[in-house]
Amino acid sequence: MDTSLKDYVDQAQRVVVFTGAGISTESGIPDFRSPGGLWTQNKPIYFQDFMASETMRIEAWQRKFNMDDAFTNATPNTGHMAIARLVQNGKVTSVITQNIDNLHQDSGIPEDKVIELHGNTTYAKCLNCGTRHELPFIRTAFEETGKPPPCTACGGILKTATISFGQSMPEEEMIRAEAATLACDLFIAIGSSLVVYPAAGFPIIAKQNGARLVILNREETELDEIADLVLNTEAGPTLSSLLPHN
Repeated sequence: MDTSLKDYVDQAQRVVVFTGAGISTESGIPDFRSPGGLWTQNKPIYFQDFMASETMRIEAWQRKFNMDDAFTNATPNTGHMAIARLVQNGKVTSVITQNIDNLHQDSGIPEDKVIELHGNTTYAKCLNCGTRHELPFIRTAFEETGKPPPCTACGGILKTATISFGQSMPEEEMIRAEAATLACDLFIAIGSSLVVYPAAGFPIIAKQNGARLVILNREETELDEIADLVLNTEAGPTLSSLLPHN
């Protein structure tokens, strides 16, 4: 491992970690854009189509349950656990993630330290009243009727608590992410292609605000040229090397 990453972390007071799909591929969850990724197998269902068409809603939920069958055993890997340790010891102040898999929370990071820019696929919300619904309830009804059930509180449309194409970014999370980014002195982007905006703008904001920028990704990104350090390595082993070994 390049010791300069450890130097940067040791010298920093407020580290923000930003994660993309690349950290979760080491848990067996394929990413979206790479060959064989989820978007090469299925065209994304846009939010407006989901809202307008019951057929699209049925398709979206069928894909969701198929995906759950494939990835239900995914657990946090050494990269997730290393970040959790850095949060626990006070070095990392916030984890901004593009991921929807809940693996950061599963690794032990408190909910208030995780900022989910693209939502969370482990539960659903009513698009009308916002009531949370758990997936087993929805799946049971779906398998019995062939359709997703309505909200039990108001009868509205249920959708996984994720941000779809064409759906507005979550305002509160975007505000929190910007505040954390502006307050950090080291920003580490891990496993993200850094092509999806506005999320990919946070590393730029950090750098422009005087923070050091580290990019840890298996492949090159468009932001490599502005980074203080670029590591094209696996996330898990690299992040684990930051921790003291007992």
